[in-house]
Amino acid sequence: MNYENISLNKEDKVNIITINRPESLNALNAQTIKELSSVMEKLNADSACRVIILTGSGEKSFVAGADIKEFCDFGQDKAEELARTGQNTLFNKIENMTKPVIAAINGFALGGGLELAMACHIRYASENAKLGLPEVTLGLIPGYGGTQRLPKLVGKGIANEMIFSAKMIPAQRAKEIGLVNEVYPIGELLTKTKELAYVIAQNSPMAISKAIQAVNLSDTDKGFEAEIKYFGEVFELDDKKEGVTAFLEKRKPNF
Repeated sequence: MNYENISLNKEDKVNIITINRPESLNALNAQTIKELSSVMEKLNADSACRVIILTGSGEKSFVAGADIKEFCDFGQDKAEELARTGQNTLFNKIENMTKPVIAAINGFALGGGLELAMACHIRYASENAKLGLPEVTLGLIPGYGGTQRLPKLVGKGIANEMIFSAKMIPAQRAKEIGLVNEVYPIGELLTKTKELAYVIAQNSPMAISKAIQAVNLSDTDKGFEAEIKYFGEVFELDDKKEGVTAFLEKRKPNF
């Protein structure tokens, strides 16, 4: 598939997806969501890909929100279809990938942009990043998982404050509340994100896939049973045999 709004750069076991709509601060439109969904599906099936980095073009914006022009005239039925399709097509797909997806938030992450970052497994941000869910200023609410993922990351009280006030918060505050993992100067963001990606890429992809599934169930009543089940399953996988053998032989494993 030829992409209009994104680019894909493969660096060994790490793949970098860049949203490239600088004229609209990388706002999400239907075409961009379609392309992101397609490339995620392709990379999820690619055994050579171990880790995915998702970022935006330029130094101003990761994703400044959804493209409001596309849905400003919708009624209830079309709005519900938009939210459901977006969540199933992209946001939930990212959260349930078998490979880790790291968001490198290089500027504004607002509305759908913050929801996209929250669907990723790990978030690094640049010092100039601003994060927020401004939907209520438009008479809307977050529709791509924002009301569900934000409370899980920062707690219900802070999530309510962010959603109800629609205020943007700076990157350092986002780190303080657990919304992002680390904050770096804009010129170092991608380098630091790659460093983490390469560390992760050396570990067992089979084990990481099971860990993602278990962590995603951690806030449900199925979490502990899922961990037990996946813990048992990895004992039958080649990666476990290689990892344990390498440990006993005092060498690095070759996953």
